[in-house]
Amino acid sequence: MLRIHFNDADLARTRLAPAPDPLFEVAASMHRLQSSRGRWAYAGWYRAARRDLREQGLERALRSVLLPLYPRAAYYPDFLTPSSGVEGLEAGLEALLATPAERVAEEVGMLDRLIGAPGWAGRLGEQGVRREFVGVLRAYYGAVVVPHQDRIQARIEAERAVRGRGLLHGGVEGMLAGLGSMFRWCPPVLEVAYPRQTQDRDLYLNGRGLTLVPSYFNWGEPVAFADPGLPPVLWYSLLHEPAARPLREEDPERSLANLLGRARAVALRVAAGGATTGEIARAAGVSASAASRHATVLRDAGLLTTVRHGPAVLHTLTPAGAAVLRAARGAAGDAGPLS
Repeated sequence: MLRIHFNDADLARTRLAPAPDPLFEVAASMHRLQSSRGRWAYAGWYRAARRDLREQGLERALRSVLLPLYPRAAYYPDFLTPSSGVEGLEAGLEALLATPAERVAEEVGMLDRLIGAPGWAGRLGEQGVRREFVGVLRAYYGAVVVPHQDRIQARIEAERAVRGRGLLHGGVEGMLAGLGSMFRWCPPVLEVAYPRQTQDRDLYLNGRGLTLVPSYFNWGEPVAFADPGLPPVLWYSLLHEPAARPLREEDPERSLANLLGRARAVALRVAAGGATTGEIARAAGVSASAASRHATVLRDAGLLTTVRHGPAVLHTLTPAGAAVLRAARGAAGDAGPLS
């Protein structure tokens, strides 16, 4: 178990990242390639990633360069997922390149002692070798993450909507209390399940606050830096649930035809700010069961994403849904059934 200790200043400085952390998604996606756990949730991505890695000639680099540094184990080097990664890929890669050689050597040495590191990894302290490594990371990211960015961002936005409700209803403590089954808020301590850690540990924030980063590819237990002196970041898994029906991506016109009608237009508008099925029903003037059916059609068309929020579910727009809503508002002057 990881126990994260808060004081009043920490609660005031705790925040939820606005977007996925690209370098952590790189690490977590490699763990998905190394494990069958949760494969059902990533089946389409897994097939596409394997195909794209093969077609782009990256399979050898994956096996010999990347996977040995990102083992699906209790430890991999902290410098590979710098805290500034939440600001975007380029910020993360710059921080990785700027990591002092002494720290790189120390963390690679720890990896070697705990799990085993490839012989060449000791040269990552050299800028030339590290730049080559960053080039491989960039190519991997472009092959297996970039093609799926819209779906990833939609899921992150849905998660932010859920956590935002917790924040509005109960403040930061309410948000922490609603993080899910891997967490338990026992003020002033957040207890985090850490199944892969053999020993419990404590992290004292000491006024630094905590950055919570929802991750699309992380599965199961949350992840924090091994070094307590680094800026406190906690990456945690989204809740993945099976879709009610498979997306009909091969037949988008048929799916979009289902959107005709006032009730679904209202549902789309209400979901722009995040809405439960009950809220959609009240806004559209329909029963809860009818609202659920409308939300299912919108979700199957790729315009909504749905996540569970306690006993209810919360619907939010995907990037495609937001584009449809913007286009409808532009065409109608923000009038008609969408207003």
